[in-house]
Amino acid sequence: MNRKYIYALTGLSIAVLFWLVENVWLTETYVPHHSSEPGTEIHKDYLPVTPKGQLVGHKHYWLSYNEAHEQANWVAYTLKKKHLTYDDRKRPYFIEDPKVKTKSADWRNYKGSGYDRGHLCPAGDRRFSLEAYNETFYTSNVSPQNREFNAGVWNRLEQKVRYWAKAYGEVTVITGGVLKPGLKSVGDEDVSVPQHFYKIVVRGTDKQTKTIAFLMPNRPSEKPLAAFAVSVDRLEELTGIDFFAAMDNDLENRLESQVERKTWKKL
Repeated sequence: MNRKYIYALTGLSIAVLFWLVENVWLTETYVPHHSSEPGTEIHKDYLPVTPKGQLVGHKHYWLSYNEAHEQANWVAYTLKKKHLTYDDRKRPYFIEDPKVKTKSADWRNYKGSGYDRGHLCPAGDRRFSLEAYNETFYTSNVSPQNREFNAGVWNRLEQKVRYWAKAYGEVTVITGGVLKPGLKSVGDEDVSVPQHFYKIVVRGTDKQTKTIAFLMPNRPSEKPLAAFAVSVDRLEELTGIDFFAAMDNDLENRLESQVERKTWKKL
């Protein structure tokens, strides 16, 4: 047999093998596991109101999906002290969110982009059950993040949130990228790359409710976390999202206008 023919056939076989791995065999592992385990409750009063977006409720977090930007406007979840386990979980493949009507972005949009698939609800906050952990790998729960940002200052903030969950017993987290027209995008589906990410942490109830909000550029930083603290009002201006619409107006106004660094331990 002609040697050139053998090389060509070998090359074609390898290409077909890679295609099967990416499009068939890996896809077969994308079947979500459903169990009868109870979900994680969230204070419905904390769910934001978004002008554009499909509201999606999963067992262990909620989100609003923005089709134009192919990612969530926000992801919200409750983090309790008892959730913070160190169970060793095998990382699954990222899959499209079965509850997003317009289909969430394919994970391949991120390939070769230079950006991480940055979790909004961190997998590390959902190690307490296999189903909760796997849910965080829906592509509706990720956004393009600078790799050093994701592994650096953003990770420091996630660790601080876990510290507060331990210290106070329970917190609610609302997080996402600041989505606006004209952002750079990656992939065939034009997944927007936010220039900034935000995170709001809430604890307590009624008049004892406390909030702290952060706004971070999508780039590495060595600054202390306190340097990124902002008011919720500021985030509403940037995102167009109404974060505490269901709350009593007086309480909402107080929580959104203040930056209460001193009421949060070790900030």
